[in-house]
Amino acid sequence: MRTLTKALVSATAAVGIAAGGLATAGTAIAAPAPAQQQAVTGEIGTLAVNNLGLTTTQAKRWQCYLRDWNFSPGTIDGQLGTNSWKAAQRFFNYYGHNGDVALVVDGDVGPATIRALQRFLNARGYGLDVDGIAGPKTKDAFANFAAGRSC
Repeated sequence: MRTLTKALVSATAAVGIAAGGLATAGTAIAAPAPAQQQAVTGEIGTLAVNNLGLTTTQAKRWQCYLRDWNFSPGTIDGQLGTNSWKAAQRFFNYYGHNGDVALVVDGDVGPATIRALQRFLNARGYGLDVDGIAGPKTKDAFANFAAGRSC
């Protein structure tokens, strides 16, 4: 009887371990999916349009401004995406609006790029705080500047 009980307990334990292993294997196989989704989300974030409050017309005028200064923003479409912001970052670096540190030309509109934009706008008399935050005053000044351009 003892031998039969031990065999039964051993068999039950083996089935339990096997079932747990399969459950874990199913989870392990499913785990890479969120990592792939994050990678895709990250790529979308980098390629996203960020007009900083500009209308399509104003954004086209900013793109034309960059193009006219020989900093190719790509297609003049009124959508400030990666290529437009890379052009702006190259422009800010070239004309010294980047402050003490060269901007990384990556197309991301982070605080360093906003500070460069604020310095650029201040050089044109807008009197903004150079804080790296695209607040209402910065957006209004950018819109005002862009509205005054032609394309």
